[in-house]
Amino acid sequence: MSGVGFLAVDSGGSGLRVVVGTVGGGPGPLGRRVSREPVRTGPRGIDPGHLLAQLLPMARALTEETGVARLGTVVVGAAGLATLGDALRAELPGALARELGVRTVALAADAVTAYVGALGPRAGAVVAAGTGLIAVGTDLSRWHRADGWGHLLGDCGSGAWIGRAGLEAALRAHDGREGGSARLLARAEARFGPAAGLPGQVYPRSDRPAVLASFAPEVAACAAADRVAAGILRAAARHMADSAAAVCPAGGEPRVAVTGGVLRMGDPLLVPLGEELAKRLPQARRTTAEGDPLDGSVRIATDLAAGSLTLPGDDGMLWVTRVPGG
Repeated sequence: MSGVGFLAVDSGGSGLRVVVGTVGGGPGPLGRRVSREPVRTGPRGIDPGHLLAQLLPMARALTEETGVARLGTVVVGAAGLATLGDALRAELPGALARELGVRTVALAADAVTAYVGALGPRAGAVVAAGTGLIAVGTDLSRWHRADGWGHLLGDCGSGAWIGRAGLEAALRAHDGREGGSARLLARAEARFGPAAGLPGQVYPRSDRPAVLASFAPEVAACAAADRVAAGILRAAARHMADSAAAVCPAGGEPRVAVTGGVLRMGDPLLVPLGEELAKRLPQARRTTAEGDPLDGSVRIATDLAAGSLTLPGDDGMLWVTRVPGG
């Protein structure tokens, strides 16, 4: 048996990813498990019972598999923690202490684990841009966030935002209005059918942000030969740089990273994004993300277990509690 270890969790829209590891004598992950079932949310927010029903069997299997005698520290990175995390904060520490003997529990917003996975415990800003978009920054004394308001009110520059703008340009071309793109119209009709039926393809869907985001690669594919598509990506880059600037520390030489699925669009987005970040944050050092949100949970867990965590606490962003008892 290898003594006291940690459990690091990434809980998001695609399910749970779980790692068990140790700090002393060979730090880092020893075993991994994945569940493809997203944790439910309900009237009380994120459902702690549903999370535990998935997490406890995985944790027990991993400790047996890896030879970790006991889990002393658990870090759960959870989408929606800031607004939906009250029940988790109330119930998870006690349940983990009873079931696994855990002494230290940290609950982190998924934006925080994305930040730590990308930059580690350094001052700077991270823009996490996939279907949605949120920017998080810290000067190591407090957290700052920008956007993350969802596809109807924000997420500006995200995959859903780019896809929606591309479909709007397609419908402008269909109507004969200014600002339309015949290329985007052709791609929209190839993907969704006749333009007149597009609202029916989008509005009733419960996964509307993902449907909108699915059109973003089509915008990128048109950008080299279509000024409307190129303009949409330039505007997205400006929005992303605006969010980064809103949360980035003003002093020193902060680091800035961009993570998430929009990076797969390649140069049509990345070139204007680099230019816009250089304009808005000339003092910042642009860097490639070191890892993903699960890596961020692992880093927080190892630092907590070693007593070396330097990141600021915040109930909605990074909440740490020590559980008394045996």
